[in-house]
Amino acid sequence: MVGPLESIRDTRREWKINRARLIAALVFVTALLVVLIYRYYALQISQHEAFVTQSDRNRIRVEVIPPTRGQIVDRKGRVLAANQPTYVVGIVAERTDDLPTLLKALQERLSLTENEIEAYKERADRRQAFESVPIKVGVDDAALATVAVDLYQLPGVVVEAQLTRHYPHAQLLSHVLGYVGRISAKDFEELDGERYRATLHTGKVGLEKRYEPVLHGVPGFQHVETNAHGRLLRVLDKEAPQAGKELRLYLDLDLQRVAAEALGAQRGAVVALDPINGGVLAMVSNPSYNPNLFVEGISYEDFAALRGSLDTPLLNRAVQGQYPPGSTIKPLLALGALERDFITKETTVRDPGWYRIPGDDRRYRDWTLRVRGGGHAEAVDLRMAIAESCDTYYYDLAHRMGIDVLAEALAPFGLGKKTSIDTTGEQPGILPNTEWKRKALGEAWFPGETLSAGIGQGYMLATPLQLAQATMVLANKGKSFVPSLVHRIDDLIVGGARREEVIEQEADWESVIEGMVDVVHSPRGTAAQIAKGMTYQMAGKTGTSQVISIAQDAIYEEDKISERNRHHGLFIAFAPRENPRIVVAVIAENGGGSSAASPIARQVIDAWLMDVDRG
Repeated sequence: MVGPLESIRDTRREWKINRARLIAALVFVTALLVVLIYRYYALQISQHEAFVTQSDRNRIRVEVIPPTRGQIVDRKGRVLAANQPTYVVGIVAERTDDLPTLLKALQERLSLTENEIEAYKERADRRQAFESVPIKVGVDDAALATVAVDLYQLPGVVVEAQLTRHYPHAQLLSHVLGYVGRISAKDFEELDGERYRATLHTGKVGLEKRYEPVLHGVPGFQHVETNAHGRLLRVLDKEAPQAGKELRLYLDLDLQRVAAEALGAQRGAVVALDPINGGVLAMVSNPSYNPNLFVEGISYEDFAALRGSLDTPLLNRAVQGQYPPGSTIKPLLALGALERDFITKETTVRDPGWYRIPGDDRRYRDWTLRVRGGGHAEAVDLRMAIAESCDTYYYDLAHRMGIDVLAEALAPFGLGKKTSIDTTGEQPGILPNTEWKRKALGEAWFPGETLSAGIGQGYMLATPLQLAQATMVLANKGKSFVPSLVHRIDDLIVGGARREEVIEQEADWESVIEGMVDVVHSPRGTAAQIAKGMTYQMAGKTGTSQVISIAQDAIYEEDKISERNRHHGLFIAFAPRENPRIVVAVIAENGGGSSAASPIARQVIDAWLMDVDRG
């Protein structure tokens, strides 16, 4: 018998409701499964690489390995610029939560200056947060111990060993090698950011600057695994950096030392070239400076002392010093005059001790007028004019040639333009003519200025290197090379590039060289005092250039003139006469005359020929 509740129960309806609920539950569960499967697919397959990368970033980082800078060695392989280990304290920004507090803590422990902190901030702006940015380079043992003891309290601080540049011969080679310094914001704009990510230094001047691309090398990298605190666990893979290439110079360290000692305390420069290939055997500029001061950042006090010095020690006088060449140009001018038939070797000029331009009352004095009270001789020929440096002879020659032809005759020897030597800062000098004066000064050229140019005075300027190059042309009778400091980059020869040959008659070369030999070996030669005990023949030419002008009737009295206003002394030479093996140019700044320069050249040439004979 069916009860009253069962009689009103709608079983069919309940079944439909339950089925609907079941279907809804199944749909919901199925939808969840689809979403779960899709998400699983996305995580494990379609987005696998992205999430693996993110995961790896939490435990793996890329570290750039700086390359070792290439060494610079002399012709015999002796190290001139090396790399020495030093400790560097750096900061990884992403590992610290309070950078200002960390900087303050390091400032106390490392005695950091405001300049060092500013330099750190400048570098940090160019680096990624996960990269170590140096704040102190060259940390001494005491400071290093202070940091190491408290390293656990300094999150983000890292201590690394790196190689830094060192110049073992300091002042002896500073103007040749130049120096490296910390990379500045301006440097970073010019450099390849990827190649210099882990590098602290770059070449600033000299060979270090000129050959920066080959000295620097190529950085490497490594993937390292770290824990949550950033501590290194292991190196996963590594690509080693490529070290910079080695520069082997033509320069001889022993000859460089001889040249520096010969120059002594005298302001000036010595340049010695190998006439066989144009290689720079020695290049000294005095006074000098210690390039090691610049590697880790020179102090304001030291830099101000260098820049403010009247002796300008930062000036490389060999390539940047521009001086009136004086009588050293006389052999060059003679060759140009012989080629253009203005003179022959028999041409003579009357020399009363002065010269007067026709129609002009002014007397242009020969240097002998003050010393001997007259001229060199009643009739002076070319050989005597060179040997005794007769100004009157060259006044007459210059007047007849005119300034434009005179400049044209000197240009093939390289005056008035850079030699293209492989260093920085070279100056071109001045080889004046009418066009030059009109452009530079907006004035016409005057005949008296031509006479001054004829003895290497007036507007004419040359560097010691230019004079050495011109002397190489004389030594080789027309053949010459672009002066070069670097002989090889690793095994690649880079020096020895030929210059355009100067074509002259053999007889003309001999006539001029005979006069240059007499400069040294004739009793009346202007450098006869250096010939004593000489076992070879040297061809040379003395020169004296005025620093201040002297009135027409005034007498030059050196003792009454301040040291810095005294004449410069110059000397050019090559030896031996046959098959020359060395060319030398010397400038003795305010030395009073050529007698201050010629003994220096003698010492350098003696040392080199003795070394060559031994070798």
